[in-house]
Amino acid sequence: MPLINVYLRRGTTPEYRRLVSEALHRSMVDVLGIPQDDQFHVFHEVPPEDLVVQPVAFGLRRGERTMFIQLSFNERPPEHKHALFRAIVANLHLYADVPEEDIMMVVFETARENWWAAGRVIDPVTGYDERMTGSAADADRCATDGVTLG
Repeated sequence: MPLINVYLRRGTTPEYRRLVSEALHRSMVDVLGIPQDDQFHVFHEVPPEDLVVQPVAFGLRRGERTMFIQLSFNERPPEHKHALFRAIVANLHLYADVPEEDIMMVVFETARENWWAAGRVIDPVTGYDERMTGSAADADRCATDGVTLG
């Protein structure tokens, strides 16, 4: 049950936020193998004066559409997180025309037992939603066990 918080300047349209949400969700489904109905995104639009971003940060010019994305989910191997970051950047550009330099992301990982939602059933072997068995959950388990999937 990943939870995504998106912080952006006030004034975006519902259509823009929908496209950003679609881009994020497609990335989570494709890379982490989460179920299609496992979508929990919260958008926080803040006044421009409350989103303080230097016009040039890390040597890159940042635009007015700079957004901060906080992704919360169970622990994943570094290669899965890197693949997720790449997919999010590509999908945000494809779906909502967001430039790469306007995207800032951070992952907050938590233990599997720290998540709860009515109707969610956890596979005791993988620790993931049972609908993920045979996908990214198995890849994660193998990665932590030192097994390479072919």
